[in-house]
Amino acid sequence: MHAPTHDNVVHLTGILDVRTVGDVRQTLNHLIDTSEGDVIVDLEAVDAVDATGLGLLVATHRRTQLLGRQLVLWHPLPSVVRILAVTRLHRILHVERTPLPISA
Repeated sequence: MHAPTHDNVVHLTGILDVRTVGDVRQTLNHLIDTSEGDVIVDLEAVDAVDATGLGLLVATHRRTQLLGRQLVLWHPLPSVVRILAVTRLHRILHVERTPLPISA
């Protein structure tokens, strides 16, 4: 899991699971502690999220809300959108999906 940050955006790649959640948690906590405004997690290159990863997203959502901020999940792949829908987390987490291309 690679988690570079830039302008309140954390870019994740790979799988967000029990093996990678520790590093991502540190990155997110550091970003929350040292920045202002919304926290954006770019999920465009994340193939899957397990229960531990979902727990991290919920905990980060709660923490940002307590600070009057918002966690935004950016451009998740369809496989991740399905996980969020099945768990009904799409109802509490702010998800911005990739717009579909307009065909001619």
